[in-house]
Amino acid sequence: MSLNSILSAGQSGLTAAQMQLRVVSDNVANVNTPGYVRKVAEQSSLVSQGVGVGVEVTRVRLATDRFLQAATMSASAEAQRQGVRHELFDRIQGLFGDPGGTSGFFAQVDDMFSAFAATAEDPASSPARQAAIFGVQSLFDEGARISRQIQSVREDADGRIKSAVDRANGLLQQIEALNVQIAKATVVNEDASGAEAAQARLIDELSGILDVRVSQRNVGGVSIRTNGGALLAGDGFATLEYARAGVINAESSFNEIWVTEPRGQKRPLLDGVTSGEIKGLVELRDVDAPQAAERLAELLTRAADELNRAHNANTAVPAPQSLSGRNVGQSLDTALAGFTGNTAVLITDAAGVVQTRVALAFDGAGNVSVNGDTVPLSGFLAELNTKLGTSGTASFVDGRLTITAAASRGAAVVDDPASPARKQGMGLSHFFGLNDLITTDRPALYATGLGATSPHGFPAGQTLKLRLTGETGARLRDVEVTLPGGTMTDLLNALNDPVTGVGGHGAFRLGGDGSLTFVGSTTPPARLSVLEDRTSQSASGVSITEMFGIGGGVRASRADGFALRTDVARNPALLGLARADYATAVGARAFVSGDGRGGLALADAGQGSTKFDAAGESVGGTSSVSRYASELAGDVGGRAAVAKSRAESSAALHSEAFSRQRAHEGVNLDEELVLMTTYQQAFNASARLIQAAKDLYDVLLGIV
Repeated sequence: MSLNSILSAGQSGLTAAQMQLRVVSDNVANVNTPGYVRKVAEQSSLVSQGVGVGVEVTRVRLATDRFLQAATMSASAEAQRQGVRHELFDRIQGLFGDPGGTSGFFAQVDDMFSAFAATAEDPASSPARQAAIFGVQSLFDEGARISRQIQSVREDADGRIKSAVDRANGLLQQIEALNVQIAKATVVNEDASGAEAAQARLIDELSGILDVRVSQRNVGGVSIRTNGGALLAGDGFATLEYARAGVINAESSFNEIWVTEPRGQKRPLLDGVTSGEIKGLVELRDVDAPQAAERLAELLTRAADELNRAHNANTAVPAPQSLSGRNVGQSLDTALAGFTGNTAVLITDAAGVVQTRVALAFDGAGNVSVNGDTVPLSGFLAELNTKLGTSGTASFVDGRLTITAAASRGAAVVDDPASPARKQGMGLSHFFGLNDLITTDRPALYATGLGATSPHGFPAGQTLKLRLTGETGARLRDVEVTLPGGTMTDLLNALNDPVTGVGGHGAFRLGGDGSLTFVGSTTPPARLSVLEDRTSQSASGVSITEMFGIGGGVRASRADGFALRTDVARNPALLGLARADYATAVGARAFVSGDGRGGLALADAGQGSTKFDAAGESVGGTSSVSRYASELAGDVGGRAAVAKSRAESSAALHSEAFSRQRAHEGVNLDEELVLMTTYQQAFNASARLIQAAKDLYDVLLGIV
């Protein structure tokens, strides 16, 4: 080896040792810097013609482990997902109050029925009536408040989705800008560790927003993709787009989140997102909150219906002059079809003495006997008015049946206890809502009683736009159904058409009670929502969505539509606490003041079995209002507890993964001290080698 080679080797050793010491110095200086990743200088031997001629630092890199990094990013995404779900669902649970307390929402259910029990003991007591009325108002007002607040939580989640999308866009731009810097530094063999460290911090933040996959590029920097394969950064940066909905309510349909890849391809983001903040917010907004709202609405609907069932069998003393029903969403003859059994319309004076009695007997075959004269259902109204004479009138306008007594008279509808008039388990007064205690501004019961051959009542040509979404929340398909005229069978065929309807993803089914439900055929089943409803039934003016409760949104929206009947709220004497006798003849007293049988029926309304529809994660079934309220309390509390447990578990997992990553990537002062000593000795050795070569030069020059 020549002296020049010895000098060159020594010089390369000095340079390499200096670089190593500089890297160690940076590591020690940043030992307490949050997020700092330890640097490592890689060096290798210089060889010329098979002979070692020195050493060089080939590159300075970060001491990262891609497996630990991937585990930490995955844990971070899941921790953010579960964290936001717990945070927002905890707010929903708080709306209901303490399930076991005496002042929460669920306590008000029992308090209301207890108040009716007090009225039964003393029907003439004005304070008892007022307490019962206050209990009813309090329950349904509180239910409406909770329903609106749940929508506020959804609105908050939707706003945070928009913010998360904007933050992700900013991070992707910065990551791609650092990709360019790192690539340039790599080409000229410069130290790019600073840019790489900054990029790693940005990637960590991005992984909390949505789960991503990161791979190293040969030219330096990283490529980032979603789990669905959409390119986010690495060859330019992607752009995420989300347009928020306007005013958010239970029936709102939300826009999709789109990702436009660097080369212009546009695809739904949620197709490839399984965790992260955005995923958690979407799940809370589209699944957790709507399910809670649907179950609340179902509880209030059945509570209102059971109160109305009892109150329609009751009467105030004196009887009200007018019995005005609710919009049943059908023509009168269609609504009457299917009734069997007996009932009577009584017109009484102020003392409860019957002035006119009209007996009705339905045969279930399309006919009704009115005081012994049989007519088809289409002639029912005219025949009833004939038999009422001057004592009263009956009318049917906009889907509402109304019976009005003459001046100074009252009206009551009484079922035959031996063979009561019934359709779908409802009496005539109950079905039409003639003496409802709880009113609503929209259809709340979806058991229409329509059969396969019943006319649906919607004019041909009206349209209904539906959206089918998958488990991830990504859109599967939007369909616009054009309604045909004709029967319910014709309507089902149009809805289930495989091209213009929901066929291929599920089917609508007509229940025996006239309800219409969608059943998904895919695994997992697709979810259905209504984007636009331009339908209006001829007889009632209600839309097909409102009439059948299509989609969870319209069902959840029922919660804020219930209210105590206005005239009863103003005058507690109109609260029906008495019961009229069916067999009372004209000239006899049908009911008396002080009768508390109706009050007992209202108090027992919470204990009677009734059919609950599927709502949220509940499959429905037969239960009582009180029991369903208890189950809902347990469900809300249980889901909040599960959300908290998941959030804590995922946070602990992220903490463990982060700790292991930091243990590998962080600075250990003992290790750095050993390295510093090693490279100082290497520096000294290189310096001594140069000195030895110099001495040889001096000797040789002296000889010459």
